Amino acid sequence: MKSVMFISSTGGHLSELLQLEELFSSYEYSLITENTKINRKLKEKYKNVSFLIYGTKDHKLSYPFKLFLNCFLSLCYYLKYHPDYIVTTGAHTAGPMCCLGRIFGSKIIYIETFANINTKTITGSLFYRFKIANLFLVQWRPMLKLYPKATLGGWIY
Repeated sequence: MKSVMFISSTGGHLSELLQLEELFSSYEYSLITENTKINRKLKEKYKNVSFLIYGTKDHKLSYPFKLFLNCFLSLCYYLKYHPDYIVTTGAHTAGPMCCLGRIFGSKIIYIETFANINTKTITGSLFYRFKIANLFLVQWRPMLKLYPKATLGGWIY
């Protein structure tokens, strides 16, 4: 059975990622997101749930340290689960994991957020520009103008 890691930041990105829940049972899956009070409840519903440190780029002083620690945690989780595929809806939490996955041979599937119809996200821009994702999906047709080599996957809602 293929191993698939589903990873995203908390909030809307996680909400989108969980729309793919019906796929979980078809794979040996792991779910990784940020450690928040509400996200801890995910362990009651899903197996193999792991957490990264919650942080936002709005906290200019603490964010670089949290990002560094999340890079280390990402390496630990990658080695623990060693996924064949990594599926992500972004954002910053997924960056280090997807870079590690790319280096170690996992296939990366990036789904650009449903929230953007005409503008790029920072994570999407970086993943697209540096070809981190093996499959780059957009949910809206107008996004193909911004990401011409992307695949229109349609809505996951």
